[in-house]
Amino acid sequence: MIGINATHDAARRSWVASANEAGCDFPIQNLPFGMFTLATEPDGATPRPGVAIGDQVVDLRALDAASLLQGDAARAVRAVAPGQAGLNAMMALGHRPASALREQLSDLLREGGSTGLREGAGLLHPQAAVRMHMPCQIGDYTDFLTSYPHTERHGKFKGLAVPVTPVFHSLPVAYHGRASSIRVAGTPVRRPNGQWKAADDSVHFGAVEAMDFELELAAIVGAGTALGQPVSLDEAPDHIFGYVLLNDWSAKSVQWWEQMLGPFLGKSFMSSISPWVITAQALAPFATRAPARRPDSPPLLAYLNAARDRTHGGLDIAMEAWLSTSAMREAGAGPQRLCATHLSHLSWTFGQMLTHHCSNGCDLRPGDLMGSGTVSGERPDERACMTEITSAGREPLRLQNGEERRWLHDGDEVSFHARASVDGRVPIGFGPCSARVLPAVPYPLPQG
Repeated sequence: MIGINATHDAARRSWVASANEAGCDFPIQNLPFGMFTLATEPDGATPRPGVAIGDQVVDLRALDAASLLQGDAARAVRAVAPGQAGLNAMMALGHRPASALREQLSDLLREGGSTGLREGAGLLHPQAAVRMHMPCQIGDYTDFLTSYPHTERHGKFKGLAVPVTPVFHSLPVAYHGRASSIRVAGTPVRRPNGQWKAADDSVHFGAVEAMDFELELAAIVGAGTALGQPVSLDEAPDHIFGYVLLNDWSAKSVQWWEQMLGPFLGKSFMSSISPWVITAQALAPFATRAPARRPDSPPLLAYLNAARDRTHGGLDIAMEAWLSTSAMREAGAGPQRLCATHLSHLSWTFGQMLTHHCSNGCDLRPGDLMGSGTVSGERPDERACMTEITSAGREPLRLQNGEERRWLHDGDEVSFHARASVDGRVPIGFGPCSARVLPAVPYPLPQG
């Protein structure tokens, strides 16, 4: 159900003019899902499901109420009942209903297609006139470590005799993150307080200095899995509904000081995800070979080795991180690009991540999030976090306006962008994943 069909036709255009513009993230070949409210609605209004097309949002619930959806497509929309805060119930249905909804939407939005949506009132809203919300309720969050260059650089910064341990080559390493503090892009991130060890070995507590971003892609689980039941690598794509951009905000000094069992307070203060879920079917034309194994890697174990994954397990997605400082905005200057990288720098596919996750019988639920880990490459311009860009704060980054950064400052805004592209297909994007750093809250120390 995640194969290529007429909805991917590069010649297909939409009557929504903005969807046909060069560089548009949301052409008719994309049609990502999200949750929104109108900007005119009061705070606390329950979000409803929508689809992005150009600079507009299709109100799926209103579309269904207008009797413009049938069969599995209507079933997919009705699964997200009024009062539900996310797309989890739609995701739980698997790919078939979402695929039917995609096909009917494509017909309603294409030039020369059905005119029902075009003629209907209140079915389409400008993106500028809506508020985006979390696309789903995330019950569990697992973050992987799958970029060899990222892992090697961090190992060297820590002074490890073996910067990349042998296990990295045998399985996709991960830790269990904090789901409760994941927020939709646009939500400001508050600088955390924390404990860390300084260069002179003294231990401190307070507002952290070593504030960092990490550029990642994340998969969202659709159809869940059963407790005790492993998932074969051939079946893994059936359980991935779609993908979002992920900013795994980090307090590096805290993380490195506390990390005996794994990341804790250095990571759990907040993570940001982009609001639109780019479906696995929308990305089907951009499937590519899995990344090549490094020469020093052992042979893959059988459960992590499948012909389908080797030939179609990767995704052709380019990713960028941009920085806007308070001084830049005050001067009317645009943001500065910090890195440009590619998903091919990962050593493991998302199928392998999901299969390994379930290999011990751990069950996954609709809406669970799996982060790729920081998507860094070998080149200097592919370093996808401040830690790598500044050599762990030792070599400050000089910005285009003369400012310097070893770590992120209050007022800095980090924005991620990504595009999937391949010859002969219309490129699709993810929309921005942006957030601004706010000052730490003064810590309420006990009296006496």
